Amino acid sequence: MVKLPVLTHLCFTFFLYNFATFMTAPVIVDVTMSALCPGEIECSLAILLSGFQQAIIGLGSLVMMPLIGNLSDKYGRKALLTLPITLTIIPLAILAYSRSRKFFYAYYVFKILTSMFCEGSVHCLSLAYVADNVPEGRRASAFGILSGIGSSAFVCGTLSTRFLSTASTFQVATAMAMLSAVYMRVFLPDSIVNDNLSTPILSEGKLDGIVNQDEESDKKIQMFKTLPSIEDMLALLKSSLTFSQAAIVSFFSTLSDVGLHASLLYYLKARFHFNKDQFADLMVITGIAGTVSQLLLMPILAPVLGEAKLLSIGLFFNCAHMIVYSIAWSFWVPYAAALFSLLYVFSQPCIRSIVSKQVGPCEQGKAQGFISGIGSFANVASPLLFSPLTALFLSERAPFNFPGFSIMCVGFASMIAFVQSLMIRAFPPIPSERVSNLH
Repeated sequence: MVKLPVLTHLCFTFFLYNFATFMTAPVIVDVTMSALCPGEIECSLAILLSGFQQAIIGLGSLVMMPLIGNLSDKYGRKALLTLPITLTIIPLAILAYSRSRKFFYAYYVFKILTSMFCEGSVHCLSLAYVADNVPEGRRASAFGILSGIGSSAFVCGTLSTRFLSTASTFQVATAMAMLSAVYMRVFLPDSIVNDNLSTPILSEGKLDGIVNQDEESDKKIQMFKTLPSIEDMLALLKSSLTFSQAAIVSFFSTLSDVGLHASLLYYLKARFHFNKDQFADLMVITGIAGTVSQLLLMPILAPVLGEAKLLSIGLFFNCAHMIVYSIAWSFWVPYAAALFSLLYVFSQPCIRSIVSKQVGPCEQGKAQGFISGIGSFANVASPLLFSPLTALFLSERAPFNFPGFSIMCVGFASMIAFVQSLMIRAFPPIPSERVSNLH
């Protein structure tokens, strides 16, 4: 960051954005249950609606993520970052105004519509921006630092929730989201890999005069050429065995992470009567451990062990901490399981670093967008699989008494990712021309 000041602006934007989005995480369960099932500890409707919301968001992201990554290769990262960061403000502002049932449903609809574009796109584009500015040998550490910035925002956001009312939480989150959009537009330099491909779609300077109809048609044709086809996606998968293995790992890793995220808070509320303050404490422990690991341990371990081994270590502990959650026998066990984030946070930066080394500099956005698209497909499948299972085993209709059964199943999905990661070998990166010529 000292040698590359542009990354300082990216990291600060990334911090503000994640601060705004993460600080609402401890309170959203209470808001949802207050709107749908006031006064109740267990609410199957809230679990199912949250799962349905995540599935629809994942379906939209599945289409949008490869497109966004591909467009950012053409038009620059800054232009594409502007849209999701700005759209994030809308659902936050709705709950900042009111959290009654009518406004909750308005939030629910706008959250689905905006998150189809926003979910994962800021992270994807930030990774591509880092790949534009950091040489291959330092990318694993750089990706780890960026994830560490996200974890520190997670800590600060959830910790601030501990001292704010629910209404103030959403108001502060809205203000921080607006600040991140303004800061990014003012201070972040653009990053375009090849200036000859196109001009930025949000460029400040516009050519004077009237553009004739033929030129407009040419621009529209060029825009449609940026839409990633099935052949483009298959070409990426065929370009490298390592890339294909990383895609499989990414799918099952995201499948388990989303399943845990969709189920854990409702499970803890029903099992141990956790509220927003205890959720915040749990998230702060997770975030602090993850931040320390990514900012201090990962830059040291990545050059020594390599991304492949570090990936396997992260996935092993990710699986272990999910299983511990599922069999929690006392209120303190989830806090102990949260400390596993010291090691399981390695997985996502390592996957992204492995992928970035398998494509050329002009295809970073496409590759990162494809992996985000794989994650979005997991976002669709995971709630459909695990949310009904969670609702069933937390209700009185459970076939047997095991409230954490759905989280145990989530842990098995993470185990599949771990086994697949053991097969990844660190092959040398391929030239960009090879990917382009495969189709």
